[in-house]
Amino acid sequence: MRETTSKRAHLITGGFPPGSSAGHDHDYARLSLLRLFAESEVAAFVANDFADIERWLPLCRFLVTYVAGPYPDAGECRAIRRWLEEGGRWLALHGTSGGRAVRVEGLRQRRTVKSEHHALLGSFFLTHPPICTIRVEVKAPDHPLTRGLGGSFEVEDEPYFIELEDPGSTRILLTADYGESASSSAVGALYGKDTSLQPNGRTRVLGYSREVGKGAVAYCALGHCHNPAIREGRAMDPREGTLSSFRGSWEKGAFIAFLRNAVSWGVGA
Repeated sequence: MRETTSKRAHLITGGFPPGSSAGHDHDYARLSLLRLFAESEVAAFVANDFADIERWLPLCRFLVTYVAGPYPDAGECRAIRRWLEEGGRWLALHGTSGGRAVRVEGLRQRRTVKSEHHALLGSFFLTHPPICTIRVEVKAPDHPLTRGLGGSFEVEDEPYFIELEDPGSTRILLTADYGESASSSAVGALYGKDTSLQPNGRTRVLGYSREVGKGAVAYCALGHCHNPAIREGRAMDPREGTLSSFRGSWEKGAFIAFLRNAVSWGVGA
């Protein structure tokens, strides 16, 4: 990785189909992340999906993705992998663990289709119950990404169910026990079984890191946000309440501290 790329980042935020919010306030997330880049004097390139990513990665050291639908195809995954192996670092947030989803007869939820980018990212989104309060446990307080977060913190967010693709090469950073109120009756019908549960049968992974060659990937499932206009016309779970603006983890000091740590980690500060 060339020294001139160290203070540059490529930020991808967007939904699918192109131009769609896909239920998320990408403008809010984009501006929030750009402000954090500016704090550390990190120059940023911005995109809405992974198209032409091979043009931008050689110009930067740090890739950040906050997406709801877009995912890299096989060729784009190869470009990302080469870049990571040469020393790049990728912070993947929230819906990046999703991707193409297909309808399942008789169910409101869609089933995510596993593809090349899940293997590269290291996780696979299964589903999430309605927004709830989550007690996040910090499992690796000595990691650069979790520095200063303490032993645990509380946020309101979507309780993601994600399957780790290669647990042996994954360092778990954040976990949560959602409790009985955040169970998902659909996960078995969608996937056969709940592969997000850890061996104790209670906790699920919310954040992790993994090395790829000289580089690394870090993922954090937190970060849902929406506004009333975005949620209009979408099928709502009655347990989610009104269509008010929701910022969730973005308004919590611990999540912002995690993101600030991530910027330093990403650019090698």
